[in-house]
Amino acid sequence: MLYFARWKTILIWLAVLAGILFALPNVLTESQRASLPGFLPDRPMTLGLDLQGGSYVLLEVDRASLVNDRLQSLRDDVQVSLRGANVGFNSVTEQNGGVQFTLRDPTQGDAARTALQGLTSPISTSLLAGGSVTETELAEIQPNTYRLTLTDAGINYRLSTAVSQSIEVVRRRVDELGTTEPVIQRQGLDRIMVQVPGLQDPDRLKNLLNQTARLTFRLVDVNNSAQAVAAGQQPAPAGSELLQTTDNPPAPILVQRQVMIAGDNLTDAQAGFDQQTNQPVVNIRFNSVGAQRFGQVTRDNVNRPFAIVLDDKVLSAPNIREPILGGQAQISGNFTVQTANDLAVLLRAGALPATLDIIEERTVGPGLGADSIAAGQNAGIIGGVFVIAFMLIAYGFLGIIANIALIVNVILLVAVLSVLGSTLTLPGIAGIVLTMGMAVDSNVLIYERILEERRQGRSVVQSIDAGFHKALGTIMDANITTLIAAAVLFFLGSGPVRGFAVTLALGIFTTIFTALTLTRWMVAFWVRRRRPKEVPRGYNFIPHGTKIRFMAIRKWAFATTLSLSILAIASVFVGGLNFGIDFTGGTVLELRAKGEAADVGKIRDDLSPIVEGDIQVQEFGSPRDVLIRFAVQPQDATTPQASVNAVRGALAQDYDFQRVEVVGPTVSGELAWAAIFGVGAAMLAIAVYVWLRFEWHFAIGALLATAHDVAMAMGFLVVSQLEFNLSTIAALLTIVGYSLNDTVVVFDRIRENLRKYKKMPISDIIDLSLNETLSRTMLTAVTLVLALVALYGFGGDVIRVFVAPMLVGVLVGVYSSIFIAAPVLIYFRLRPDSIKGGTADEGAAAPPSGGATAGKV
Repeated sequence: MLYFARWKTILIWLAVLAGILFALPNVLTESQRASLPGFLPDRPMTLGLDLQGGSYVLLEVDRASLVNDRLQSLRDDVQVSLRGANVGFNSVTEQNGGVQFTLRDPTQGDAARTALQGLTSPISTSLLAGGSVTETELAEIQPNTYRLTLTDAGINYRLSTAVSQSIEVVRRRVDELGTTEPVIQRQGLDRIMVQVPGLQDPDRLKNLLNQTARLTFRLVDVNNSAQAVAAGQQPAPAGSELLQTTDNPPAPILVQRQVMIAGDNLTDAQAGFDQQTNQPVVNIRFNSVGAQRFGQVTRDNVNRPFAIVLDDKVLSAPNIREPILGGQAQISGNFTVQTANDLAVLLRAGALPATLDIIEERTVGPGLGADSIAAGQNAGIIGGVFVIAFMLIAYGFLGIIANIALIVNVILLVAVLSVLGSTLTLPGIAGIVLTMGMAVDSNVLIYERILEERRQGRSVVQSIDAGFHKALGTIMDANITTLIAAAVLFFLGSGPVRGFAVTLALGIFTTIFTALTLTRWMVAFWVRRRRPKEVPRGYNFIPHGTKIRFMAIRKWAFATTLSLSILAIASVFVGGLNFGIDFTGGTVLELRAKGEAADVGKIRDDLSPIVEGDIQVQEFGSPRDVLIRFAVQPQDATTPQASVNAVRGALAQDYDFQRVEVVGPTVSGELAWAAIFGVGAAMLAIAVYVWLRFEWHFAIGALLATAHDVAMAMGFLVVSQLEFNLSTIAALLTIVGYSLNDTVVVFDRIRENLRKYKKMPISDIIDLSLNETLSRTMLTAVTLVLALVALYGFGGDVIRVFVAPMLVGVLVGVYSSIFIAAPVLIYFRLRPDSIKGGTADEGAAAPPSGGATAGKV
């Protein structure tokens, strides 16, 4: 175990060197990165929204409007198809989600089916896969009356296609903003995630994304009165519809339904100024087909008003004074320079194929992002100092080696995150600090095993070799359980939770490398050079050879545990958790007063006429900072973001909006179920692993201990009334991983001793194993607590909600490993002969009757 071939040594240090090179750009300024030689990596980690500010928006295709548009198109297609086949029919109408018509001649039924065959034939959904879907179905619902209905598969196909097309349109619109590294991804069947770090004007982003930008040119109906139709004195004539202008106040105008020219025929759109009025306008240019059509329409309708319609709003309706034959036109209206620029952006990017609704929004101001970076850096540095100092005190020279491995571990983790282009969020920083605390666990396992082997009489070299060898299986078991929790977090989480999961998972791999390879190489190098006569020791916090009779009080511990668990679970239903908007839906705003202090009472009075229901307004951090929270508003169902826009209008003059989070009821319900499923799936997946790796008795003990730890953490959240959100779920899953990590270490020693002492009573074996691993358990818990205390004290208000339940989880995790997981093996009558993988060491000496120490091997 302590011999390394030269090629292995070279590979180890090449990996360390590569890590340093790839991590280096993260500590350099932008100008320094630009001056690096071309062969050196210059890509740092991407900072998330919570660290550099920006906007996160989740868009959803409006299914109802998409179906409505498709039905209108289908109605037109039916009319054209039947007329082309000379099939006589009465009016084609849309009824109950379908298109219905009646034939004049009952004998033309077969001819109608043949004419509509193109609409009911399967359409290809994938050129490569060769899939197809039937979009519409034709049925004769009554004699001589037919109905075309959209199928669910057809609607889903149209939704999927609309999302694919919308992603490209959204990307073009976002690129026009000049932002760097926007993230635009599909989520599920009908959603698009847009993340724009560093964006200074999130409102402009929402305005650009919230418009379909369907531009049409239509003639104004001059034969009927728009005012009469608006007043209800007469219905809108067939072939016309009533729209509103963008004036303030808007005016009704009657336009023909027939689209003369569509925005699809545009090739360019640029903001400019009218040469006569000097007002902002948008100059547009058509392609050859559009120019020809535009010239023909204007030539045939001189002196007639021509409406320019954008998303069913009339921008302007000027009179056609003369034919416009050059393929260029001008859109005028009540534009400012900004709105003219935005309209030009929308027209250049193209129209969305369907309406997109904003169902979730998270916006962080750049000032708040800078504060988060500072808080995260301080927490990371202080946490690192705590852990390094503790390892030096606990293990002396071996602690120095562990600290070198720990520093390299963090460098490698940052390097891998940089290479993968991962986005670093505030929970991601917490993942790095947590990795530092948990990485020490591997070194503690190795060092404690080395010291134990030395106490049993082995030589220094033999002790070191055996320590690494025997700790290998335990380290792998402990880290795999945490990896399972991280995997569940990644696949079921979203946003920052995923960032934490990625950091935690990558930290496990770098930890295994540094502990089992780099640390071993450094120890082997030290042994060969120094030829030590004794294993270095530090301060002995936990004396070896303890004889604590843990199982003697197991009944009392079980009774206490059961009582506290029942109380914790009952408190969730009685006292209730303080659910965040991730699970309830609603809006959270973080404001900073432009003056010296925020006026909480005035804010509440200003918002009372705007927001329905309870409004929570409280100071957050400094007297200038205010946190506002309110539930989902009824007006948001018809006009997304209406309540947030109203609040902005009321408070923007006196306050800067530092953070905005809006979660719709649909998203919140999905997140709640995903959270419940995530915690359950993580516990079951880890239990299955423990079952396969050990025995079913161990799996039950692990499940009960983990359930206890989660219950205790939930009870703490009820008592403290800390906000229960997605970050809290990440904390609970981390507790699951840590609790199983600690439990597996104990189980591994119990399994080893069961094979070694086949005649010893199971309770004595458990006591022996717990005493042998007590030093490791306490030292690991202390290092992790030190890291978490640094996060809690210096990581900022947002991260405290994440760290507080984890601190509780670490403490109860130590308790549950000793007094829940281990005693379960007694109650389920575990026997030594049921243990897999090995036989008793016949030469093993029986331990004293107290079960205090292991026999020599």
